Amino acid sequence: MKFVPNARRAWRWFSVQAMAGSAAIQGTWLALPPDLKTVVPDAWVTGAAIGLLVMGVVGRLVDQGGSDGAA
Repeated sequence: MKFVPNARRAWRWFSVQAMAGSAAIQGTWLALPPDLKTVVPDAWVTGAAIGLLVMGVVGRLVDQGGSDGAA
């Protein structure tokens, strides 16, 4: 397995940030007590997680500029 040339700067890439956000949303949802889960519809959580993952794919494909040359 070979990493991309600028793997140390991956945390700056929108694609990585979007996927981390999606994981954070899902992890937070799992940690919420059942009575708090009734306040937010399941579909909103699923939609937000899927939306962030789609934006992560788009962020990986779009040139975001920057000096590291990676999107």
